[in-house]
Amino acid sequence: MAVKKTAKKSAAKKSAKKVAKKSVARKSTAKKVAKKSTARKSAVKKSAKKSAARKTTKKSSRRATSVDRLVVPAVPVGGARGRVDVSTAPAPRAAAKSVTFDNKPKQGASNRVVAIVVVGIVLLAILVWSKSGKDGDDAAAPTTPSATATMTDEPTATETAEPTTPSEPVGTVEAPSAFVAIRSADGMNLRWKAPMATEGLTGFNVELKPAGGEWAVVATTGPTELTHSVILSSSDSWTQFRVTSVYSDGQTASAKIFGLAGQYK
Repeated sequence: MAVKKTAKKSAAKKSAKKVAKKSVARKSTAKKVAKKSTARKSAVKKSAKKSAARKTTKKSSRRATSVDRLVVPAVPVGGARGRVDVSTAPAPRAAAKSVTFDNKPKQGASNRVVAIVVVGIVLLAILVWSKSGKDGDDAAAPTTPSATATMTDEPTATETAEPTTPSEPVGTVEAPSAFVAIRSADGMNLRWKAPMATEGLTGFNVELKPAGGEWAVVATTGPTELTHSVILSSSDSWTQFRVTSVYSDGQTASAKIFGLAGQYK
């Protein structure tokens, strides 16, 4: 019985060892599988990074190509129009683009200038020719005395008449001021003051108007004579008095009219 128990124990130990070995083998297999999956993941990440780098490189190359294809507009240099030629082919970054300027004048502009000059010369020649022809015709034409030249020797009525110079108009005309009458032994002394506008003043007219009569000039004085005497002829009725400034152009200006009892002359 003891031998059987021992044999059973040894058999159990052997089976336990086998189970332990199998579990260890399974663990190692699981580790290997985990390592393989990790390696696969890293490989996938590396491939993803490589594809992203390739895409970035393609984009940068496309941008460089689009930049190389840009066309630079023409820039005027030295008063003339320049032409810029930019190559669209891709070139290395270190290489500089070739730029050429065309400063040659346009053929059309020069032709226009020449045509204008030729037309101007032709017109000038025609003008000179026509003028010389007119001068020749005038020189060849005979000169005949006019009919009016033979009549100048005879006297005319206008030559014998004396020239008359019209008087210039006077700008300002004024009447005398402070016209008064001062009693005297046989009548009245009329007095007045000369106006301020003395330019063109030739004198004064002293006028009387009896009752029911008309104005009459009884005296004419010079521009510096400022008084005149009248005589009382009758104490009946009444008389009006007026003094008037007279200018060279015929204009007149009368002072204020006043009346006195009696008749004067």
